[in-house]
Amino acid sequence: MIEKPPKTESHLDLKRDLGVWSAAAIVVGTVIGSGIFLVPSSMVKSVGSPVMVFAVWIVGGLLSLFGALSYAELAAALPQAGGEYVYLREAYGPLWGFLYGWTQMWVAKSGSIATLATGFFIYLANFRPELEHTWLIVPLPIGEAGHPLEIRYGQVLAMGVIAVLALINYFGVRVGGDVQVVFTLVKVGLIAAIIVIGLGSGAGSGANYQSSVAAPGGITGFFAALIAALWAYDGWNNVSMVAGEVRNPQKTLPRALIVGTLAVIAIYLLANLAYFYVLPAAGVASTDRVAGEMMRRILGSRGAGAVSIAAMISIFAALNGSILSGSRVPFAMARDGLFFPRVGFVHPVHRTPSISILVLSGWAALLVLSGRYDQLYTYVIFASVILYGMATASVIVLRFKRPGMVRPYRTLGYPVVPILFVLGIACLVISTLWHSPRESLMGLVLIALGLPFYFYWKRPAAE
Repeated sequence: MIEKPPKTESHLDLKRDLGVWSAAAIVVGTVIGSGIFLVPSSMVKSVGSPVMVFAVWIVGGLLSLFGALSYAELAAALPQAGGEYVYLREAYGPLWGFLYGWTQMWVAKSGSIATLATGFFIYLANFRPELEHTWLIVPLPIGEAGHPLEIRYGQVLAMGVIAVLALINYFGVRVGGDVQVVFTLVKVGLIAAIIVIGLGSGAGSGANYQSSVAAPGGITGFFAALIAALWAYDGWNNVSMVAGEVRNPQKTLPRALIVGTLAVIAIYLLANLAYFYVLPAAGVASTDRVAGEMMRRILGSRGAGAVSIAAMISIFAALNGSILSGSRVPFAMARDGLFFPRVGFVHPVHRTPSISILVLSGWAALLVLSGRYDQLYTYVIFASVILYGMATASVIVLRFKRPGMVRPYRTLGYPVVPILFVLGIACLVISTLWHSPRESLMGLVLIALGLPFYFYWKRPAAE
């Protein structure tokens, strides 16, 4: 068991250094990663036409907005580090908060960080192909299908990127927030340039919006595309995790959540408008890198290279936002006595959850090295979606459980808005369980592995 830090250090509070720009940049910068460049292909292959792709983007955007409106009330009323961990704890008890935090720490958030870092090196490999070469072979049966583990140069680079961003955030939340603002502004500017070039080029045609490809379609195809869209929208909730470090959180958090989510919806719709203007449905379906193919048709190889640079900057901002926000969840757990006590340490000079930042980033870097992050992430999608739904339903639960709680912001459209979000999540849960029963059950098993640790950490508090 790791010993607790000195009492004076363990009771230091985080510093409220994030303003509205930093908070909004966490929303926009964390949501827009690689999804905008990749998922339109899988979406059109599921629904068959640009019109239906736009319908899916709108439905997914509305669901995300409904979630953001609900979280805005929770974040303003409970402006503490940890986000959903706090909402689940307050609404349903410490066990549910712990299960969420356990999932985030070991698989969901760490797996997301590993995925983003790997995506960064994959795009960089367009310019430096040697990153795909093997650097080291570990002669143990711990690789794919029991083979020796092959470590590529790019994986080492991805681990280095995680380490650099971990150190940036270690030295102050304001530093991490400023990095987030700068790279988010650059990212949005580059995506805006791609949109303008696409829509303003003579290489497109309005007839492409009426094109189609063979696809499953129907309810099955729609939900398959919706899952891809929600993956691209995922991350709008991250700003709630740093609520303990936001200035004037009662006003700043609702604004950041709602305005940031609306901005992402607009960017996604405009980007797809440009993609399908230049490329017919078949053209979008035929490539995994839609933005790159669109720019290649307009500007040749230089255009495709420019998209790779834009994608790298986009991923870098999402990666920074994920480390900045995700590290606050194990920190909050440790402060409640439900994780290694040292993880609840606040650096006396920088006033950051420094140990939590290093632990989360270090584990994510190991997942990059293992190459198993994507499989683990697939396993916990099912359970994570359930916990998202429960966190949003906390708005309703707490209205009954704690009617006297001060609520500086109240959810617009309550109770219809949170109910619609929860119903949408329920449909996704049923669809995921139906189509991926093995992965869903494996995810529940992974999360259940945390129960012995919960009861171990809970025991001293009960004595």
